[in-house]
Amino acid sequence: MIDAYEDPGTPDRRGGARYLWWLVMRQPGRCAAGAMFGSVWMVLLAATPYLMSRAIDDGLEPGDMSALVLWSGALFAVGAFNAWLSIMRHRTMTRVRMDANFRTVKVVVGQAVRLGSALSRQMGAGEVVTIGVGDVQTISQSLTVVGPGVGAVVAYLVVALLLISVSPLLAAVVLLGIPVLVLLVGPLLGRLQGSEAEYRERQGVLTARIGDLAGGLRVLAGLGGKDLISDAFRRDSGRLREQGYRVGAVTSWVQALGIGLPTLFLAVVTWLAARLAAQGHITVGELVSVYGYVAVLVGPVSFWVECGYQISRGLVCARRVVRFLRLEPVPDTGTRDAPSEPSVLHDPESGVSIRPGRLTALVAEHPADATAVLDRLARYAPSNAMWGDTRLDDIALAQVRARILLADHEADLFAGTLQEMIAPSLRGARNHASHRDEPADAARQNPATRKALHAAAAEDIVQALPEGLNSPMTAQARNLSGGQRQRVRLARALLADPEILLTVEPTSALDAHTEATVASRLGAARQGRTTVVTTTSPLVLDHADTVRFLKDGKVAATGTHHELLESTPDYRAVVARDTEARDTEARDTEARDTEARDTKARDTEEPAMEAQATEEALG
Repeated sequence: MIDAYEDPGTPDRRGGARYLWWLVMRQPGRCAAGAMFGSVWMVLLAATPYLMSRAIDDGLEPGDMSALVLWSGALFAVGAFNAWLSIMRHRTMTRVRMDANFRTVKVVVGQAVRLGSALSRQMGAGEVVTIGVGDVQTISQSLTVVGPGVGAVVAYLVVALLLISVSPLLAAVVLLGIPVLVLLVGPLLGRLQGSEAEYRERQGVLTARIGDLAGGLRVLAGLGGKDLISDAFRRDSGRLREQGYRVGAVTSWVQALGIGLPTLFLAVVTWLAARLAAQGHITVGELVSVYGYVAVLVGPVSFWVECGYQISRGLVCARRVVRFLRLEPVPDTGTRDAPSEPSVLHDPESGVSIRPGRLTALVAEHPADATAVLDRLARYAPSNAMWGDTRLDDIALAQVRARILLADHEADLFAGTLQEMIAPSLRGARNHASHRDEPADAARQNPATRKALHAAAAEDIVQALPEGLNSPMTAQARNLSGGQRQRVRLARALLADPEILLTVEPTSALDAHTEATVASRLGAARQGRTTVVTTTSPLVLDHADTVRFLKDGKVAATGTHHELLESTPDYRAVVARDTEARDTEARDTEARDTEARDTKARDTEEPAMEAQATEEALG
């Protein structure tokens, strides 16, 4: 079985069937052993009726006890040996399936790492989760065909040869009848592939929606949109359930025919054999053996149908894996070096120019326009962006990533300690932390970490946690509030201290007071470095050295915040909406605080008044 650190190999991405065959060829010895164990096991199952017929014809019918004991002993020995073979077959095929499972997981994870930031732009999270959770299991299960599947073919041929020695008529019926039974199930398997493919697609979409709901449920509840999204999810899940019923209907027919048709065929062959025995063409022992042969064939036929069912589903899932493996990361064709000194970063498509060493803000009528500009400037999207006198895509990608950082406000946060989220390079610091009553971990004493936390106004987050930076965090830091998560992301970006920092709405989830604090500290924290923020917040814009206003994706005006407020009505309209929203938020917050104080006062005064009334009544 594949080792955790072993290279899984280069998968065949030419199609689903090719990928399944690649999984088989990655473990040829084990697959051959599974086929051998399966074949011998099924052949010996077919030998049991032969031994039984010999015991009847040579021992029981003529009354020869020694022959009866001999053939009965042989029957027992074959049965015991076959039981051992069955165990070895199952154990080997389990290893085959597990190897295919782990190998596919490693290939998928490796591809996800290879794609990097391009993954979310080319495939939804729900699709990736569906591949990693459901498709991998189905693919590994389909490799059952290399064991019992091959054994079923061998057993079929052996039984046909044995029947020729008994009756050519019965052999012809079996040779022609079994393939007919398999062909009858064929159209259902084709229909199953279509239904299964559609079901998997719908499942991926619904899984992605579940992830979106889990991440934004608090926001939806605050906006009053929870019921609307709930109704849409209910409709989509209903469609998925209906598609699942269609898949189940086809599956039930396949499994029913896989058991029912061989049993019906057994009855037909047994009837023919009984007529031949009654006419004296075959002996009673041969009749028993024929019945046994055909009864044994029920197993191989059922295996064929089951293998066809598993392969049909495996092909659907393998095609999805292959489609994922065909995705390509952002091409790195750059060979030139980045500018040796800070230079202007320019996006011709929008007209945005970022001067080095300054805090630049991008304001757009449509926030997606500003985000698109940053994607191009960070080389996460194709563009003609220039860095100094050099096209950005002509520069080696490693140099771009080392000097330009795009910090998204929804960037992933991996499970671990808060220290590891903010400063992964200080991962080992918690092992050397002091064990005093108050949390005092090594990472917190790091000046760069302390400076980043201060600039992001995230010090209170560390102080509120029981173990400080050593406090465990869940995936995406869901044990923190939305604003706290945003400040953690900003602190992580500031600690990285890139030459050029591009941030997307770094304060959108913060209250006005915290946002003002972050805005006042950001410039000082990035002194001498190039920083770009996309925002419509006046609190942040007031601290920017340069503001560029985008209209329809193009630069419509440039200046300071106050200059644009006076000269550009469209800019003023965009920023004013944000101002009104924040004023409303501040009023709502003040109203809630006032109501909370009044409620607390009433809760305190009412028991006192009741106690005073009681004393007066008793007096």
